[in-house]
Amino acid sequence: MRVLLVEDDGLIGDAIRSALPRHGVAVDWMRNGEGLLNALTDNSFDILVLDIGLPGRNGFDLLQDVRKAKNAIPILILTARYELDERVKGLNLGADDYLVKPFAMEELIARCRALTRRGESARRVELVCHGYRIDPAGMSVEGPSGTISLTPKAFNLLQILVESQGRVVTRRFLEESLYGWDGDAESNTLEAFVSQIRRKLGANIIRTIRGVGYMVPKTESDAAE
Repeated sequence: MRVLLVEDDGLIGDAIRSALPRHGVAVDWMRNGEGLLNALTDNSFDILVLDIGLPGRNGFDLLQDVRKAKNAIPILILTARYELDERVKGLNLGADDYLVKPFAMEELIARCRALTRRGESARRVELVCHGYRIDPAGMSVEGPSGTISLTPKAFNLLQILVESQGRVVTRRFLEESLYGWDGDAESNTLEAFVSQIRRKLGANIIRTIRGVGYMVPKTESDAAE
């Protein structure tokens, strides 16, 4: 899962950017809404976490911009406002959920996962690849011998590659999807996750395209070549 966070409070932003990656969630952080639509267009995010009380153009204005641009990304708004009218306004403008500050990180993570499950349910139930069934909502992989356990980031990597089955996915795109713009991925981190997936699902499940990235072949016969 990759989250775009728009939050001007440094303490809250730092806390979110530190907490979510420990649960397999990459976080990109913007301190204001300048360039928000471009960021959403140029990158692949699963959720937008949007603070309402931003300086300049507030979160309500940005929320309207996103929906007017016909972008259906799930949006979770953060607000320090306890008034019912404010929360209702956000939902009516197109937000999918909200949290009132202060909040527990566990609840933020749970709400983000719930929003992605809704989106996955609307798009598909599961992915099928080379005899394996991949459930994005439940983050599970089922094979001929039963359930296969993967770490959260290894699962996210597998999901990205399977969704692009038959196409090469660049190393840069994968690193940004797993770690965000400012992620601290080490040079061999992707290889470690690819190795984990190959060890559990088979050596030919992922093909390395040297100097470019990785791909999951369309068919098992292609993988064996």
